Amino acid sequence: MLELAAELAERARAGSPFVVATVMGVAGSAPRQPGASLVVDADGAMLGNVSGGCVDSAVYEECQRMLTGDGRPEAVRFGYTDGDALGVGLTCGGTIELFLRRHEPGFEPELGRALAAAADGEPVAVATVVRGPSAHLGRMITVRPGWPVEGTLGDQRLDRVAFAQADGVLHAGLTRTVDIGVADSHCGQPMTLLVEVTTPPPRMLVFGAIDHAAALARVGAFLDYRVTVCDARATFATPDRFPHADEVVVDWPHRYLESQRLDGRTVICALTHDPKFDVPLLTAALRLPMAYVGAMGSRRTHEERLARLRDAGLTDRELDRLHSPIGLDLGARTPRETALSIAAEIVAHRHGGTGVPLRTGVPIHGVGGPLAGTVLSNQESR
Repeated sequence: MLELAAELAERARAGSPFVVATVMGVAGSAPRQPGASLVVDADGAMLGNVSGGCVDSAVYEECQRMLTGDGRPEAVRFGYTDGDALGVGLTCGGTIELFLRRHEPGFEPELGRALAAAADGEPVAVATVVRGPSAHLGRMITVRPGWPVEGTLGDQRLDRVAFAQADGVLHAGLTRTVDIGVADSHCGQPMTLLVEVTTPPPRMLVFGAIDHAAALARVGAFLDYRVTVCDARATFATPDRFPHADEVVVDWPHRYLESQRLDGRTVICALTHDPKFDVPLLTAALRLPMAYVGAMGSRRTHEERLARLRDAGLTDRELDRLHSPIGLDLGARTPRETALSIAAEIVAHRHGGTGVPLRTGVPIHGVGGPLAGTVLSNQESR
């Protein structure tokens, strides 16, 4: 739901009801991950998708039924071999678990505020009961840093436990389900929360104001990174040369890096291949918990750089984090092709991809197996 915050915030302000079908768990090969949503509003308009197309029409019909029916929240399951009432499965062979809930903005002001905050890029978590006693099913709370919890699960003790869980998931920055209840002695039956989160976009710091940086800034923006291009040379580091960057900074790379508050999602790409810039920058970067640190240069430049970094005191373990020469082997020749190879390595590293052709038989959407951190469908028992 939060991935569609901007559109839904407008509907919430208008007081228009809508139904949200949200992915809460996947197994095997499935195209969308937890938090992906399909929304149907009172006018029949559809937003988003939960499967890339193969079951979206059936989900749309379920959402319309909920809009015109009693509106009780429910869970549904889609799998390739399912013989359920919908008679529709994922052609990719995986399984997805969805939770459907009707929202009435006039009675949920806290949701409107959370959607507006998410649309503005603020960190937000929405925790919804997707399995548990009927009195709690579908209830939700919203959590924002520095704000009191809004909404209720119907019990103050549960609210406190749910807040702690939602706050932890928000800090981790990844939508998931969590179990509460019996183990915490807060209710007599198991209870599962779907905690949807949205966080500010991850940052991509590109050092070196060269043509490759302009191409990488464009690709980074396409991948939803907040891109900064930094170079100590004011003549080269101008906004006109980097229209796709969110900001262009004139500063020494290592000094700018040390001035920033960064998180573990940050990507650093050093394209300067100049020791006076590279060595102090990479010395600082490789000692920070960054998601990715890469450096451009030939293999000879790489070996010379490693020697300088060792002289600067970096350990072999720290140096093992360096992606250099930067990028995957795509046979790239132009700055745009090189930017694509760098972005491909960043994506592969982020998700544990191999970078080998899919036709070799590697899993497309991860390996099959039990639904980790998911809930079973109510439909299975009907």
